[in-house]
Amino acid sequence: MDLSRDTSDPELMRLIQEAVSDYGRRYLLTLSQRSEVETRVFNSLRRMDILQELLDRDDITEIMVNGPEHIFYEKDGRIFPWDKSFESREKLENVIQQIAGMANKAVNEAEPIVDTRLLDGSRVNVVLHPAALDGPYLTIRKFSSRPVSLEKLIELNSLSKEISRFLILLVKAGYNLFISGGTGSGKTTLLNALSQVIPKEERVVTIEDSAELQLRSVKNLVRLETRTTNVNGSGEISIRHLIKTALRMRPDRLIVGEVRGAEALDLLQALNTGHDGGLSTGHGNSCKDMLSRLETMVLMGMDLPVGAVRGQISSGIDIMIHLGRLRDKSRKILEISEVNGMNHGEIVLNSLYQFREQISDKDQVKGCWKCTGMLQNREKLERSGWDEAFDFLYKTKERKREQEWSNKT
Repeated sequence: MDLSRDTSDPELMRLIQEAVSDYGRRYLLTLSQRSEVETRVFNSLRRMDILQELLDRDDITEIMVNGPEHIFYEKDGRIFPWDKSFESREKLENVIQQIAGMANKAVNEAEPIVDTRLLDGSRVNVVLHPAALDGPYLTIRKFSSRPVSLEKLIELNSLSKEISRFLILLVKAGYNLFISGGTGSGKTTLLNALSQVIPKEERVVTIEDSAELQLRSVKNLVRLETRTTNVNGSGEISIRHLIKTALRMRPDRLIVGEVRGAEALDLLQALNTGHDGGLSTGHGNSCKDMLSRLETMVLMGMDLPVGAVRGQISSGIDIMIHLGRLRDKSRKILEISEVNGMNHGEIVLNSLYQFREQISDKDQVKGCWKCTGMLQNREKLERSGWDEAFDFLYKTKERKREQEWSNKT
């Protein structure tokens, strides 16, 4: 290679092919072996070395690197070891520096922990020495190049057609939705799917730690991303800063990728000041547990009476959606509840849908979603003109139930 100038990818591949061809004639490599060597050499120079093979596979959702010799991947919700490894610790560190450099982030012994992303939006977490005892540790949460739609989630049996139609009406009518669940339960996937039904004429502002949302149907889109402190301890841009800035950008909708701390207060204040149609996610074990966590996070930002905090939550959030991973590794919506004001100082939840198991064993869970209540707050549906569609949805459902009952009798 001529190191005095930049070599393009096609030119580099041609040089590799020439070298491998010469090597293959001397050592009698087959065509398939030559192709494998060419790919591995190119990936080691221009891409993610041995990880590129896993990154190129659509069926793999997570890559976990525990030092240069121990690599694992997740497929269909299950974790498997990989039989390949990095040539050395230095090679792994080079790949990590390459990943961090893509997002203009620094990771070193002074700042050994960093959250970043790949160019396709895949989430990346890096931990180096001295925090990583046997590292470096690298975790990549992959995202599909094509955003998962609600139709695809129905195919995967993550939700029903009825729930899909119900959520579409809520998003279009401008209800504030909050999605909760554990790690890997599909919160961001559902958030992406719901964002695809936002009316195209609206202005949307997204705020994330690492930009991973894929809102391809929205033309008037503003994407904001946080920044950590530099080596001098300054330059931080937090979610709280970005929420305050976003409110000055004339948003029709505000989407916060994930709420983890004091920024919950700023989000609730935004939702309570006329910014309807907000979407956000958070870690929780149920809808009720997520509300308790939101209380705690708000109190991290400001010392307020608990009653005032609950009042902000009950008036700012309209619908809670809880996701979970079942023992067969499937991801499903487990519960949808309406936040229905307060009673005697407590937030009232009106359960709308619940997933109930019917047939279950150790390897597979089968069940259905039961409608457990009706939406009480229909003001936004009426104001936006979607109340007739909502009535039609439930009238159709009632007719279907009557037909099922007559067939049984």
